[in-house]
Amino acid sequence: MAASPLPPTPAPVPAPESAPLSEGARIVDTFIAPSKSFTDLRRNASWWGPWLLISIFALTFVYSIDRQIGFEQVSKNAVAQSARADQFDKLPADQQEKQLRFTSTLIRYLSYGTPVTILIFFAIAAVVLWVTFRFATGADVAFKTAYAIVFYASLPGIIGSILGTISLYAGVNPEGFDINNPVATNLAHLLDKATTGKFVYSLASALDLLSIWTIVLMGIGFSSTSKVKRSTAIAVVAGWYLFWKLAAAGLASMS
Repeated sequence: MAASPLPPTPAPVPAPESAPLSEGARIVDTFIAPSKSFTDLRRNASWWGPWLLISIFALTFVYSIDRQIGFEQVSKNAVAQSARADQFDKLPADQQEKQLRFTSTLIRYLSYGTPVTILIFFAIAAVVLWVTFRFATGADVAFKTAYAIVFYASLPGIIGSILGTISLYAGVNPEGFDINNPVATNLAHLLDKATTGKFVYSLASALDLLSIWTIVLMGIGFSSTSKVKRSTAIAVVAGWYLFWKLAAAGLASMS
């Protein structure tokens, strides 16, 4: 008796593609479902949404500094915390005023120009990471995608701007305000800056919760848009962050 023919095997049904995310949805998902958000960057690597949001909150923080502290006081604090404090105190009053006026004006323009400096700084970070992932891990990631990853991964910085703004209006001491480390999200806030070495203080400021969050998000971003393992991608980003902080700490100790 002839064997009965086998029934035809049904063709595999392709998995449905994820629905495209809007700019707003990608921003929200960066906080609650980062892999979903970063994977969508392979479809559309736009970055204007996070750039606009980060800029708005950063400018709100800058305006709060201008209103509650004043950039002249910010300049005085910077001089008092620097190695040239003794030299500055020996200058005639008119020269002190001239230097403070110049420094405060410079800090003001740089602060209100944050939306532009963000574009430049993030571009540099994206180039470094893009080249590293392309040549060190073989990741096939376009530069525009790497640029977008940096923007979305930096969204936790908004929380720092919000906390900084709240602390300014809550009555922070103007003479103790440090524009380079305004929010207590890192280990340096547990140290006395006057008695702690600059190298140690700078390294302590690197142990920052928001920065670590950003590092993890960048790692997830590069992993989600390439075949690089997530742990490897996070390690690459963390390595560059550590190198940058060590270099900054070294420069700070020499100033």
